Amino acid sequence: MMTALDIFAYCGNLVISSQTIADGSGVQHKNVLELIDTNRSDFEDFGQVAFETRPGYNNAPVRVALLNEQQATLLMTFQRNTELVRAFKKALVRSFFDMAHQIAPAPAELSRLEILTMAIDSERRAVTAETAVAALTPSATAWDELASASGDYEVADAAKILARAGIETGRQRLFGQIADLGWILRGSHGSWKAYQSAVDSGYLTEKPIKHFHPKTGEVVLDPPQVRVTVKGLERLRVRLGALILTP
Repeated sequence: MMTALDIFAYCGNLVISSQTIADGSGVQHKNVLELIDTNRSDFEDFGQVAFETRPGYNNAPVRVALLNEQQATLLMTFQRNTELVRAFKKALVRSFFDMAHQIAPAPAELSRLEILTMAIDSERRAVTAETAVAALTPSATAWDELASASGDYEVADAAKILARAGIETGRQRLFGQIADLGWILRGSHGSWKAYQSAVDSGYLTEKPIKHFHPKTGEVVLDPPQVRVTVKGLERLRVRLGALILTP
């Protein structure tokens, strides 16, 4: 398959002969070959330069170089930039582009079955997304109702509320998570105590606990119970939901 500039396919590449470039540039072919031989290493930065022998005048063998697009462009930069050479450069670039476009495989057309399959897949993804949103809506509404409430919760109850919001936790685990946040610490008797900063921030509160001595009947004060406020629940939902355990 040829173009006006005799660009053709050779070993999987589009090439043009040194003879065609010589004719188009208005220079002798032997001078073009000398340029190629002198600067062979530069040309072979863009691939190995191929040569072939063709019959010339009176069937005398003529050595011809076959250059790919990059090599042909490089060769043109080595020539004097005359008006003829400039015109040939443009023709060379255009011809390589046109030839590449001609031999490029046409894009495959989608069959009706492929189009239908793509449409079904798209609809399935849309339904899945809508289902996920619908599943989240009740819990989001319930959380909004909780956030507008007041009061405080024992840690076990707070863990259940957070679990319904999608946070993996439980009573003992939540104690550890709250400790990681720097809200509580272990007291001298091994029970949890709230840091004053967490109480001042409105995240936690402490409820006094007492019991009656079984023998004397006297009132005995126990370590206060750590409880989580509604504000604390909201803070925990954000922190634990984002897996950020910083104060």
